[in-house]
Amino acid sequence: MPELNTTLSDNGAQIEIFAKFFHGLSNPTRFRIVEALLDREMNVSQLVDAIGASQSQVSNQLACLKWCGYVTSRQEGKYVVYRISDERVRMILQLAKEIVADNAEHIRCCTRM
Repeated sequence: MPELNTTLSDNGAQIEIFAKFFHGLSNPTRFRIVEALLDREMNVSQLVDAIGASQSQVSNQLACLKWCGYVTSRQEGKYVVYRISDERVRMILQLAKEIVADNAEHIRCCTRM
């Protein structure tokens, strides 16, 4: 896999990858899954209970999150247990929460996104 330049430039393909990375957290179910996994590892049933989504929704969104590198999994007996794959995901969410806290009303009222 080619290495990405970490500075955004006029490279359209590179900008598309960065946008897709953030799009990974734009789905409310995916976001709630990632947030729930910040506290501890969970299997699908535990995530269903924690976020109140259906088993099929959770499984589908976990597949997306795993494919894109947000979460990883391991077998534990008859269960597959999921966890955050990289501590930097925790940092990104914490920074996002701080920014949202400072700009919540503007974000809530924004009609351009």
